[in-house]
Amino acid sequence: MESVRKCSGSGAWSPKMPKGLDFEISHHPLSMKQVANLIVAMERFKGCSSETPISSEFRDEDMLNIMLDCLVEEEMVTLLESPPQVQISWTGEQQCTITDQEKRSLIRVPNSMQLHAVMLQGGSEAKKVLLTMSTYLHPAPSVPGRTVALGIRGTNLYLCCRKDGAEPILHLEAVADKSVLSGAGASIAADSDLVRFLFYRQDTGVNNTTLMSVAYQNWYISTDERQDNRPLAMCLQTSSRSQTFSIRGEERSSAAPRVEAAPEA
Repeated sequence: MESVRKCSGSGAWSPKMPKGLDFEISHHPLSMKQVANLIVAMERFKGCSSETPISSEFRDEDMLNIMLDCLVEEEMVTLLESPPQVQISWTGEQQCTITDQEKRSLIRVPNSMQLHAVMLQGGSEAKKVLLTMSTYLHPAPSVPGRTVALGIRGTNLYLCCRKDGAEPILHLEAVADKSVLSGAGASIAADSDLVRFLFYRQDTGVNNTTLMSVAYQNWYISTDERQDNRPLAMCLQTSSRSQTFSIRGEERSSAAPRVEAAPEA
């Protein structure tokens, strides 16, 4: 293809194609991308009016370069909005004691991060562990039970269910800042590592309660049915270990403000 490439040095924009060139549309564009390519191509052709003449010959290579320059890459930008995190909100706490089906109390073994189920004799009741049970509001429409956390009263130790190898294990864990688990305004993201401290309390009948891990569902806190003074552990619901407890509450506090009695006049 031979033609003469003439460009004006005036720099003024002209709606016409450069002399010696014409632009023919063989069919209507089918998409916005094609329309954009067409507009860019026309502008590139017209833009030569501001260029300094390079050669009197317009070669096939020149046309190819112009057409390649006119390609418009279509870039799709998708804004991905993360769904709001599900927050499990603290609602209150209750002081309580727990015994298993065999009436064994929970005690803490010295220099250990485990609780044992022990049949206490008369005069040794002081050894049993007093617990603080924090309660939470789970926003899910359906959960297996009330969401709770269990800590030893007066300490920063909480029962924790964590994976160790193939199976989850139960032990006590020190929490540096207790406000992340309890107190007004405390909440736990459902996908955070803090759910290891949470259990679903399921009450069936009078004083019959099971405690299932929130992090590892179908795994329950349990005691050994036959042997005394054995540690609490996690087990599957199908296990022969005892999974039923009696929880006796003593007093309750909640996130709701306390109303003080007005002084008498």
